[in-house]
Amino acid sequence: MFTGSLVAMVTPMDAHGNVDRVSLKKLVEYHIANGTSAIVSVGTTGESATLDHNEHIDVIKQTVEYADGRIAIIAGTGANATKEAIALTNRVENIGVAGCLTVVPYYNKPTQEGMYQHFKAIAENSALPQILYNVPGRTGSDLKPETVGRLAKIKNIVALKDATGDLSRVYKTRKLVGNDFKLLSGDDITFVDFMALGGDGVISVTANIAAKEMATICQLMANNQQTEAREMNEPLLALHSNLFIEPNPIPIKWACARLGLIKDAAIRLPMTNLTDTSIVMVEKALKQAKLL
Repeated sequence: MFTGSLVAMVTPMDAHGNVDRVSLKKLVEYHIANGTSAIVSVGTTGESATLDHNEHIDVIKQTVEYADGRIAIIAGTGANATKEAIALTNRVENIGVAGCLTVVPYYNKPTQEGMYQHFKAIAENSALPQILYNVPGRTGSDLKPETVGRLAKIKNIVALKDATGDLSRVYKTRKLVGNDFKLLSGDDITFVDFMALGGDGVISVTANIAAKEMATICQLMANNQQTEAREMNEPLLALHSNLFIEPNPIPIKWACARLGLIKDAAIRLPMTNLTDTSIVMVEKALKQAKLL
């Protein structure tokens, strides 16, 4: 479940900012039908930053309910306060999730030792498998490979989502963590190269709208059919890029609505709707990917 194409799924909302459960169920069915390995519920793309704690847990519970055991659900339970991250993790302990995705603490910029102690404390207070999430562009802090190596020795810390886009880290991290620990790309534009260098898959934004294509590419890479994988990824390259033309998840929510996967592209402040200029770019990428 921690290999292949995992989707960083959007949280659909209506025009009033309420969670759209009908669209949420539709998204779950879409991913089951198209071969996605697992759904990450309420991560960055799921607008974890603007959902209150009760909404956060409710969306995860609903996603688990709609999945009904047919696809693994990974809960986003990160926070910049260790106590808060433990509390969120504890709240999903017995609702049927396969594991948790926990981001590097943001804004307060902890040291490497602070990050180690943060993730260690979460793992020690939960029986669930834990996926570390390093995204310096969002958090302002960078979880170094050496710290990942230390954390990999903790039994239930089982994977890393690396959204740095720095491919030189793959080999270095793999040497430090061993072969059983899973390395997942968090950068769609480089994920094929990431897998070619020894990565196990991707937690993808693009998979929200190209689930079948992303799942197939990951399977081809796992089978060492790199030429075929790269050929299939080629039409998606503009999409990988243009889905970040404005801060995530603004473009991907618009694209999901454009393709009819969700009813509305509504997003909560301080995020705003995709601008007209960016709409042109995203729509062009959708056509190039043959999704329109």
